[in-house]
Amino acid sequence: MSLIKTKEEIQKMKVAGSLLAACHRELAKRIQPGVTTWDIDQWVEQYLAQHGASPEQKGYLGYPYATCASINEEVCHGFPRKKPLNDGDIVTIDMVVNLDGWLADSAWSYAVGKVSPEVEQLLQITHQALYKGIEQAIPGNRIGDISHAIQTHAESNGLSVVRPFIGHGIGQRIHEQPEVPHYGPPGKGPLLKEGMVLTIEPMLNLGSHHVHVLSDGWTAKTVDNQWSAQYEHTIAITNEGPLILTEQ
Repeated sequence: MSLIKTKEEIQKMKVAGSLLAACHRELAKRIQPGVTTWDIDQWVEQYLAQHGASPEQKGYLGYPYATCASINEEVCHGFPRKKPLNDGDIVTIDMVVNLDGWLADSAWSYAVGKVSPEVEQLLQITHQALYKGIEQAIPGNRIGDISHAIQTHAESNGLSVVRPFIGHGIGQRIHEQPEVPHYGPPGKGPLLKEGMVLTIEPMLNLGSHHVHVLSDGWTAKTVDNQWSAQYEHTIAITNEGPLILTEQ
């Protein structure tokens, strides 16, 4: 059974989401060639602390950092590191903000300097796919309508959809029901109802959709070393349409 949030609870998540969005806006100014994801991680933790919040994923199942920082062929859950980013890289920064016990989750892929036209298209189509999914997040639709909209847009533009890592319900815990795959047939899965709060977070690849997890137990990479991008918002299902809680 999905956990339905009250309007007051959704508002608390919106405040957390607004802080997360502000953090991403500041990150966009800082990500450039020569910067390290280690420095980004340290900055994010300090920024959240200055605003009375904390990084929820730090310590979650033993994860040691405030952010996930995934570069190029890394799909998700990459560890921050001290190696500088290069011109032409892409990096996805994923974080979960805890503000007064309520959570918001958002990932964003950033171009580092000038990227190739192929990579620019990867970023553009992945971003569009997120919003195609969000458009379907209305009462009376089903999870599969979100999934199908994302998969259709991705594959019609020559990209593949990662399978193992999916969206989810969120509230006072990072992972709640329902699960939100980014692929599959329309009209299937749980019914969307007012008060549900979900993450939609498609990860699209230039090559195969297959991924593998490295020996650190966290970092997922494409099996063919083709690059991957991800965009994620936390959204609330309302009778007025989808409410993006982490809108930048």
